[in-house]
Amino acid sequence: MGQGMGEEVARSVSDLPVQNPPGEEFSAADLIWVKYASSEHHCVDVALIRYDRMEAFISGESSNPECPTRFHIERSRKREEGSLSEYRSDEYLLHRIYWCSFGPENYGEGGTILPSRKFRLNTRNRAARPQSMRGCTCHFAIKRLYARPSLLLIIYHERRHVNKSGFICHGPLDKDAIGPGARRVPYVGSEIQQQTMSLIYLGVPEENILQTHIEGIQRYCSSDAKVDSLASQYVQKLGMIIKRSTHELDLDDQASIRMWVDRNKKSVFFYQDSTETDAFILGIQTEWQCQQMMRFGHQSLLASHSSFGVSKLKYPLHTLLVFDSMQHALPVAWIITRSVTKKDTLKWMRALTDRIHSIDSTWRISGFIIDDPATELDPIRDVFACPVLFSLWHIRRTWLKNILKKCSNIEVQREIFIQLGKIVYSIWSEKNPMNALEQLFQDFVDQTAFMKYFKSFWVPKLEMWIDSIRNLPLASQESCGAIEAYHLKLKAKAYDDVLLDALQRVDWLVHKLTTELHSIYWINLFADESGSFPEVKAEYIASTSWQKALQIPDEAVHFDNNEPRSAKVASQKDASQMRTVWNPGSEFSLCDCSWSMQGNLCKHALKVNMMCGARKDFQPSLSLQSFQRALLDLWQKPTDDSFSLDLSVALVMQMQERIQHVAELATSDGIAQVAEKLPIQWTRRRGRQTATKRTSPVILPRSNRSLQRDLTPTKNRKRKRLSTFSG
Repeated sequence: MGQGMGEEVARSVSDLPVQNPPGEEFSAADLIWVKYASSEHHCVDVALIRYDRMEAFISGESSNPECPTRFHIERSRKREEGSLSEYRSDEYLLHRIYWCSFGPENYGEGGTILPSRKFRLNTRNRAARPQSMRGCTCHFAIKRLYARPSLLLIIYHERRHVNKSGFICHGPLDKDAIGPGARRVPYVGSEIQQQTMSLIYLGVPEENILQTHIEGIQRYCSSDAKVDSLASQYVQKLGMIIKRSTHELDLDDQASIRMWVDRNKKSVFFYQDSTETDAFILGIQTEWQCQQMMRFGHQSLLASHSSFGVSKLKYPLHTLLVFDSMQHALPVAWIITRSVTKKDTLKWMRALTDRIHSIDSTWRISGFIIDDPATELDPIRDVFACPVLFSLWHIRRTWLKNILKKCSNIEVQREIFIQLGKIVYSIWSEKNPMNALEQLFQDFVDQTAFMKYFKSFWVPKLEMWIDSIRNLPLASQESCGAIEAYHLKLKAKAYDDVLLDALQRVDWLVHKLTTELHSIYWINLFADESGSFPEVKAEYIASTSWQKALQIPDEAVHFDNNEPRSAKVASQKDASQMRTVWNPGSEFSLCDCSWSMQGNLCKHALKVNMMCGARKDFQPSLSLQSFQRALLDLWQKPTDDSFSLDLSVALVMQMQERIQHVAELATSDGIAQVAEKLPIQWTRRRGRQTATKRTSPVILPRSNRSLQRDLTPTKNRKRKRLSTFSG
């Protein structure tokens, strides 16, 4: 709760400052409260805000982590403008008293019920069940000022969620209640609900889901037959809702997606409907994705997985990824659009960063990875102000898949792929890449199917790819493997529908992303960090080829000096079985295992390349060569170019400092020894991120593009039904 202004007592509303906290919602903790006294009020806490922010305050106050609740209208009065000839500064046009929905009556054991009531109750806006009434005395009043109708005076009579005896009567801190509900209603928090939904989407048997669900609610209450019965009903109902849910909110796809956006405003960071002048753009980011973007993206890499479903979906899908502590790629934002212009890209990128900076103004990334040379770089540099890296996973995968598809001879497949790798490797040598391309056409002129495809599809834009590879630093094979793993999981989920006509509906794609795919990544990260669901955790850890390669011991890799073009890797399941990796030490190496023969980056090739990195008889990786080239270009800057020279020195010093910290961390006994040497950085405390009581106001940074909701004061804020919860 915000602090008051000393012991001074205001006598007129005109003396109060008008407050307008940033953000879509705000609570009492974001306001500065002033003592106010008049002929009607005896020294109460008040705050003055804009009238159009009334619903934002009520919604934010309902989201108190200590006592989540809803507020109902206990009493209401209003008068017409011009009806008073004389009036005080605090006279009202509209006067309402809002009461916590867990009061004022008490239906619990030993509780009392108010004998009469003059104001008709709106039961749909109250607590879930009558027995949920716990005698909570928390209530406040609002006054739309008669003298200034654009302003609203908030008068808090009782801030604490306590009963008449002064004890906390609901919420997680209430020891006598089951969560924020009544004694007989189990508490189902957002984490338990998301966990149960994720398990349902994964196809886990219902009895296993029920057991996990009961274990979750036991963290808030002791288990008994009644609780188990209600938990079973909840799981069955949730499963039924998910089973019967449909993506088609309307027969018209455009109308359906508008309805979805209206129902899921908290999960939409940007929306632009299709018109004659504007392209369709839908930016999706759930609250969980926003948390992971802030957590894993800060001072780290952000990757782009672009142009998924260009030939199959109505609108291509663009995904932004971060890398978690295991270096797995997590989707933190989905952008559905066909437009790749600077103007439209700048719109959704700014909207996304504005959302993050409204929570933490210090958030920034250290690099942005792209996988398409046609990507506009100016919006990335303008919005994120960071270096741009290039990933080879897309070009490598596309080339290999088409070689395997259009060439039947295994040896020819291998030689063509190696020759394509030479084209890329020649970019940093004195050789001309076009000479390697001409050599490819001469050596494999008889492979008509592949050459026809390559000349028609790749030759016209090969120069664009070479320029991007030459001018941008290259991402590591570890990040390439993580992005490819996300691509495969997305592809499996997006194209497993039997209704192929659904691919041309945007609402179907949105439904897939926000339910199944979102639930999979949520449960994977939850299992990894909490230690729950060992099978899910083990599968998640081994979901990328890089993590699988780390499990292969060095002794399993064998190099033959007589055959430098290949290496052998012993199978971990059958020691007598050996896998052959051709062109070792190169990003364009090829293995004879089934996973590699499907065009994927396999664990055997990655393990061999890890071993080749420490051997002098193999050439450096492409990412290292591009890094060396970048350093050489910085070093060769002309001394008369003062600005470029200063920038080069600054970048080199920054890079040197980061490498030094990483080296210290790798050689030290613990992170504490490194942390003690780092300078202290003061950060602003975040609002509503903790359940502890606050004694000072928390002011969030203002966002120029924060969403403003213009709701009428008479709109009923109905409780969210279970069927409206999205993934």
